[in-house]
Amino acid sequence: MTLQLTVSDEVRALAPGFTHVAVEAYELTNGPSTEASSALLDDAAGRLAARLEGRAPHEDAHMAAWREVYTAFGSKPSRTRNSAEALAKRALSDAGLPRINVLVDVYNAISVARLIPVGGEDLALIQGGMRLVRATGQEDFATVAGGEETVEHPDAGEVVWCDEAGVTCRRWNWRQGPRTRLTERTVSGLFLLESLAPMPVAEAEAAAAELAELLEKFSPGARITVHAPRSAA
Repeated sequence: MTLQLTVSDEVRALAPGFTHVAVEAYELTNGPSTEASSALLDDAAGRLAARLEGRAPHEDAHMAAWREVYTAFGSKPSRTRNSAEALAKRALSDAGLPRINVLVDVYNAISVARLIPVGGEDLALIQGGMRLVRATGQEDFATVAGGEETVEHPDAGEVVWCDEAGVTCRRWNWRQGPRTRLTERTVSGLFLLESLAPMPVAEAEAAAAELAELLEKFSPGARITVHAPRSAA
C-alpha cells in the first residue's frame, strides 16, 4: 500500500476489538449523483430496514459497541454518533439519505446496508501517512462553519484520524474535514471500513469486497486493491 496507516497504542488499548480494512483505488471516475447511485442508496435503506427488523440503529450490537467506545474517550454518542449510525438514522427518516456524488453515494450505501462506518479520502490530498491517535487538543482541524472556513481543535483525548497537515476526521469517524474529502475531481481514493467486536472480521471483509465491486461498476477500468484487515488486538 502506498499510504501508511498507523493505529496508536493508546487507541489499541481503548478498543482492542477494532479492525480496519482499506480499499485503495486509482483511475476512478466521479461526478454528480446519478439515478444508478441514487437507486443504490434506496436499496441500502431497504437492506438496513430488513436487517434491523424494527429496531433503532443504536440497538444493533455493532452500533452499541461503537457507542461504548465513544463514551470511553469522552464523547456523548447520542449527540455525536459514529458515521454509520448517523447515516442509518437518516436512511430510516422521512428525509432519507443525502445524495453527494457518485463515489460518496457508493460508500455510504455500503455503510448503511452493512451498518459499518466507511470513510473516503482523496489520496491526492492526503499529506504523508494517516494515523489514528488520541488527540492532545492542539491539532488543527480545518472545516467550514456558518459558510466560512475555520480551524477547530479536537478535545484532549479524543480519537482522531490525522495526516501531517492536521486532523482529517474528528471523533474517530464522526465528522470528516473538507480538506481531504472525495469531490467530483477525485481520481484516486482510500476507503476505510472500521469495525469493532462483535462484528466478525469476515463481515468487514465482505463489506470491503462489495465496495470494491461497486467501485469497479461505477468506474470501469479502475485499479482497486482490497487490503488485508488489520486488527488492533
